[in-house]
Amino acid sequence: MKKNLQKIIIILLYLMVIILFLNELKKDSVPTIPKIAIAGLGIESSTFSPAVTHEEAFHPRFGDEIFERYPFLSENSNNRKRANWFPTLVGKSLPGGIVTKQAYESLVNQTLNLLKENLPYDGLFLDLHGAMSVQGLNDAEGDYIKRIREIVGYNTIISTSMDLHGNVSEKLAEESDLITCYRMAPHEDAMESKQRALENLLTRIENGKGKPLYKAWIPIPILLPGEQTSTRIDPGKKLYSQVEPISKINGVLDAAIWIGYAWADEPRNHAVVVVTGDNEKNVKSSAEKLAKSFWEYRNEFDFVAPTTTLKESLKQAINSDKTPFFISDMGDNPTAGGAGDVTWTLKNLLEREEFKSIKGPSLIYASIPGPDLIDKALKTGEGKQVEAYVGAQVDNRYSPPILLKGIIKKIKKGDIHAEMEVVVQTGSINVIVTNKRKPYHHEKDFSELDLSLTDTDIVIVKIGYLVPELYEIQKDWVMALTPGGVDQDLIRLGYKNIKRPMFPVDKDMNDPNLNARLIPISGSSSEL
Repeated sequence: MKKNLQKIIIILLYLMVIILFLNELKKDSVPTIPKIAIAGLGIESSTFSPAVTHEEAFHPRFGDEIFERYPFLSENSNNRKRANWFPTLVGKSLPGGIVTKQAYESLVNQTLNLLKENLPYDGLFLDLHGAMSVQGLNDAEGDYIKRIREIVGYNTIISTSMDLHGNVSEKLAEESDLITCYRMAPHEDAMESKQRALENLLTRIENGKGKPLYKAWIPIPILLPGEQTSTRIDPGKKLYSQVEPISKINGVLDAAIWIGYAWADEPRNHAVVVVTGDNEKNVKSSAEKLAKSFWEYRNEFDFVAPTTTLKESLKQAINSDKTPFFISDMGDNPTAGGAGDVTWTLKNLLEREEFKSIKGPSLIYASIPGPDLIDKALKTGEGKQVEAYVGAQVDNRYSPPILLKGIIKKIKKGDIHAEMEVVVQTGSINVIVTNKRKPYHHEKDFSELDLSLTDTDIVIVKIGYLVPELYEIQKDWVMALTPGGVDQDLIRLGYKNIKRPMFPVDKDMNDPNLNARLIPISGSSSEL
């Protein structure tokens, strides 16, 4: 009896071992998917504008609502199924003034607290712009990613997606494992570039290769505005056409050129090339090729459209038989960081005799903030006359607030930027007045206000280069060199903190050292 009991116990033990083995085998046969977090902050901040940016301007999204930003992560997408996703906080603001330290600290600390909730992560998709200036900091994105590293550690692979008008400091390059940016300006490939950054991350985790072995970083002492570096025309077009072929070279994972952001005065503001991959020779030579091409082309860069004074722009537009004739009011461009409420151009328009009669050349002016006029218009209603001051509440350096008087043609609840929009007709001018600044990029921005671009003689927009939709509509176009926080005359901005010499501020500078600098793998000099 005792022997039988011993046999039974031994058999049961064997069975338990077999069951445990089979369970482990089953676990190994089920593929595991990585844990990936999502975070990001994005803004262009002009330090030459009196405007400041507060937290609400970022319209932060949290958790699953972040997926709405990325079509390539829609619920039924393949990418969504490739990982367990942990979206934290992604905030994107219209370009504007310097970010308050309070706003920055609040957004960063919220992000860090959310990241702590689901540690550890295999990867992090970091969605940046790259031109965020913050009170008291010289490298906001560098500070941001370093603080994220302190939470997620260096076993997490970080893939950083950026705008080509951002800045890549050495710190940002070191703390990022994968890094890329747009290859087109205007940014028609923005979503494509973000998708590339995310899929590079997924692929490197899935294939087990992890962090690329080499990151070649080359700072280039060139600082130019986007209006001179569009990829629609040469030399921007031929420069950026080299990026895609280089990214396909054996041992190269990704290649990118950053133009940099011209309207902030910080040491990191300049052009940069970064190439990542696993073949040291090809990574370095590819980066050097792009950097040297950029430098060789430096004197070829020019504005993407003819530029002249506002007075000459209006003369050309009035005398043109091509309609609509577009004029870019560039100096206060809110898509580049201008305050958006400089009244200098509008003041000049309202003083012109040609536009004082309703029979004059039809003109749309987009746009000027005027909360007081909005309030009065809401009380008065469409079809009635309104009179109130507009503009120059933030930037009054060039012209004071304007007393705008006219007929209310349209009242519309605006988007998250404008909040409310009112069209006021004065003479032959339709002025779009907003509660808060808003750039007008799309035909529907006008059609929803009952304004027809194709039936208008002159359209003046507070942007620089025209986005593709407006570019297709215009029949002629000039860019007016108007004053504001994103003045196109870089020399008169008065830089004090950028690294010198810098082209074109120092136009006759000697050729720089454009040899590739290999940035250490993230964490290699830190305690893991």
